[in-house]
Amino acid sequence: MGGSLRVAVLGAPGVGKTAIIRQFLFGDYPERHRPTDGPRLYRPAVLLDGAVYDLSIRDGDGAGPGQSPGGQEEWPDSKDWSLQDTDAFVLVYDICSPDSFDYVKALRQRIAETRPAGAPEAPILVVGNKRDRQRLRFGPRRALAALVRRGWRCGYLECSAKYNWHVLRLFRELLRCALVRARPAHPALRLQGALHPARCSLM
Repeated sequence: MGGSLRVAVLGAPGVGKTAIIRQFLFGDYPERHRPTDGPRLYRPAVLLDGAVYDLSIRDGDGAGPGQSPGGQEEWPDSKDWSLQDTDAFVLVYDICSPDSFDYVKALRQRIAETRPAGAPEAPILVVGNKRDRQRLRFGPRRALAALVRRGWRCGYLECSAKYNWHVLRLFRELLRCALVRARPAHPALRLQGALHPARCSLM
């Protein structure tokens, strides 16, 4: 056994968090969006580079810092959300929605504020979903990626949950980064260094 990892998938309502998780776990995509009723926890086993890991994937629909673009409630208590002991974060935004990008920016700041002093730094991967709607995006990919990697010190990747494009790659890179987080390297560099092929599959 390789051990266990706790992953939180967060973002504004409607950006595709649940769709990304379901594509990764079950290979399906709901054609009609249904808001997630509260947080959900998935517990798959994953084979990564020959080792088996038990994952706890938290789907954080409907929770965020302050008022969300959709008028959702305030951010819940950080202890209830277990932000302090999460091993890695996926912050999802819609590439066609600048409000959802601002939401992710506030999420990242809140995660940094709630991290206990001296605790290991948890890798954060910012994910732009709905790449299949490329023509409607609000900003160029290169500029957004540079901002996230250099300014926010996070990893960056875009995907399409609808067409299952880069979904497996997303989780593979995040898990590899979480496993090497103790090494003295910049978290964004660790994420970008995980781009070479690696085996990652569900059990």
